[in-house]
Amino acid sequence: MDELITAAREIQDRAHVPYSEYRVGAALETASGEVFVGCNLENANFSNSLHAEEVAIAEAVKNGHRDFSRLAVSSDRRDGVTPCGMCRQTLSEFCDGDLVVLCDEGDNEVTEYTLEELLPNTITQETLE
Repeated sequence: MDELITAAREIQDRAHVPYSEYRVGAALETASGEVFVGCNLENANFSNSLHAEEVAIAEAVKNGHRDFSRLAVSSDRRDGVTPCGMCRQTLSEFCDGDLVVLCDEGDNEVTEYTLEELLPNTITQETLE
């Protein structure tokens, strides 16, 4: 099993999910090989909930990283969860389209995408000018 998937699985235990009971973990690898993890944090006002990918990228950026190579996402159901649209857009703010996204299918099965495959024609700074 890829160590990035393992890190995404392990952080799920820290998720705060009293409403959905759907634990998600994410592990983001920097170009230098450092790994930052995040888990989902739900709030009774659902719009204030934080997704695992957002927490991981915030932690990495807070620590001075802006160059990323891979992201692993895993849910406690091992259902191949992919980043949602909002997380995809957030990732595209900091990552190129060739960012590798590993999605945990369970039983040592991982589906691999690129961010470009998950979010083609993304909104960028250039499209806003």
